[in-house]
Amino acid sequence: MTSTKKSILSNILLIITATAMSQTLKTVPYVDLKKYAGKWYEIASIPQYFQKGCNCTTAEYSLSDKGFVIVENRCNRDSINGNQSYIKGKAFVDKNSGNAKLKVQFFWPFKGKYWIIDLAEDYSYAVVGHPNRNYLWILSRTTKMNETTYQQIISRIKEKEFDISKIKLTTQK
Repeated sequence: MTSTKKSILSNILLIITATAMSQTLKTVPYVDLKKYAGKWYEIASIPQYFQKGCNCTTAEYSLSDKGFVIVENRCNRDSINGNQSYIKGKAFVDKNSGNAKLKVQFFWPFKGKYWIIDLAEDYSYAVVGHPNRNYLWILSRTTKMNETTYQQIISRIKEKEFDISKIKLTTQK
């Protein structure tokens, strides 16, 4: 093989390796689902079509006796006092993920990846994303988040190669 061909092959391998590495999204090592259960307030997100017009968005998680997580999402449509929108689903833990990777199902048979990529030690905030980096939610146990904490989260999200210009703050009461 000529040195030019070796160089080209070497560059192709570097590009493939770099692409594969950049596509890997790391989750937190472990999530205690009992501590994670409860009500969360959406602080910010990369808004999705199904969230159009949502304000005061919340997610509530509870453990079922059948081994899955019950997911209940609510928001007020078009204003903070608008009609409440509600949807209930199930989340299934991916084995060997330390409970950090779940598949959420609101409509059978479709499931979406729900990866917990950042989590406070005291479970006061969480960041959920998708490995394609087009979905992201910053959640808190309270309706407001300390600005310093929020900026630190944004910095870590940027390091994980999310487009932070797409993140929008969620209106809460």
